[in-house]
Amino acid sequence: LFLATLTYDTLRFEYEDFPETKEPVWILGRKYSVFTEKEEILLDVTSRLWFTYRKNFPAIGGTGPTSDTGWGCMLRCGQMIFAQALVCRHLGRDWRWIKGKRQMDNYFNVLNAFIDKKDSYYSIHQIAQMGVGEGKSIGQWYGPNTVAQVLKKLATFDTWSSLAVHIAMDNTVVMEEIRRLCQSNFPCAGAAACPAVESDVLCNGYPEEAGVRDRLSLWKPLVLLIPLRLGLTEINEAYIETLKHCFMMPQSLGVIGGKPNSAHYFIGYVELIYLDPHTTQPAVEPNDSGSLPDESFHCQHPPCRMNIAELDPSIAVGFFCNTEEDFNNWCQQIKKLSLVRGALPMFELVERQPSHFSNPDVLNITPDSSDADRLERFFDSEDEDFEILSL
Repeated sequence: LFLATLTYDTLRFEYEDFPETKEPVWILGRKYSVFTEKEEILLDVTSRLWFTYRKNFPAIGGTGPTSDTGWGCMLRCGQMIFAQALVCRHLGRDWRWIKGKRQMDNYFNVLNAFIDKKDSYYSIHQIAQMGVGEGKSIGQWYGPNTVAQVLKKLATFDTWSSLAVHIAMDNTVVMEEIRRLCQSNFPCAGAAACPAVESDVLCNGYPEEAGVRDRLSLWKPLVLLIPLRLGLTEINEAYIETLKHCFMMPQSLGVIGGKPNSAHYFIGYVELIYLDPHTTQPAVEPNDSGSLPDESFHCQHPPCRMNIAELDPSIAVGFFCNTEEDFNNWCQQIKKLSLVRGALPMFELVERQPSHFSNPDVLNITPDSSDADRLERFFDSEDEDFEILSL
């Protein structure tokens, strides 16, 4: 495919089409000037892991689909936002991918966690299979909330990363709840209750002792996903300024969402800047030497852009806090954001859990069918049009 084979020189040439604006360009918490830092913006975008439709991968479940074209766009966006968390966790936000440059082992460990095969932690196979427990048949389209819930379950098996994944429901982030989750010295609750979907052991070739030191640390790195609905059929303008600020925070993992018939992974703002999964590429397998061809996992053409007013109101916002200090800093930024004129808060930040809430992180339960139906109506849709189901 043409998009998958553009060279770096071609990308440099076409990048001149990026808008000439005095406004800063924000990419996942990094601020750039389009006049003096075009190359840096380009390299930052290209360095993000880009997951697209694939074809000719091993059949999901042994007899299921061998391609996710037409139904896997939100699953791929979920992979991208979670891959960014793993990049921050294992490589750091300053890490950059340069074509032809030898990469460290941890880079390939991250990439292998998403390869299209049944025993990769966050593969399309694992996401699709685990989604059955969330009421989604294999091949059915997901909404932002469903993919977030599935990724949280899969993360319990990733002892190498040892992440604390929290999904803040009902537009409320409870600080006490997150601290309790991240300060636990024990493996993530729920691992024993959620057996591996297609494989008894999801090892990905990592050493058996990987993650032991991290499990004994005082703070598990936090992946915070916040499913939101910012309007009925279109985004409420009152939320736009707040959404822009999310891309300015150093903890930003971006946003998954989209527009009718398309799910995208939004990574920045001058207009909304996003990675588009709607390109079908052949599945990739390690070569004879055991290394993985990785060029097709980096978007080597100018970044896609869209007007923020076109964004469908059903989204999930992501943040990564590697340390407790990162989390405290994020809380302070959210509190300050509530004071910005014209910025209506997208969610509430509270110290303690409101009395009418249950705590799935502590109770280790999946919402019952009535709760699940309610959440689905608010945060998902039954098709790619994000249609609102009648309540």
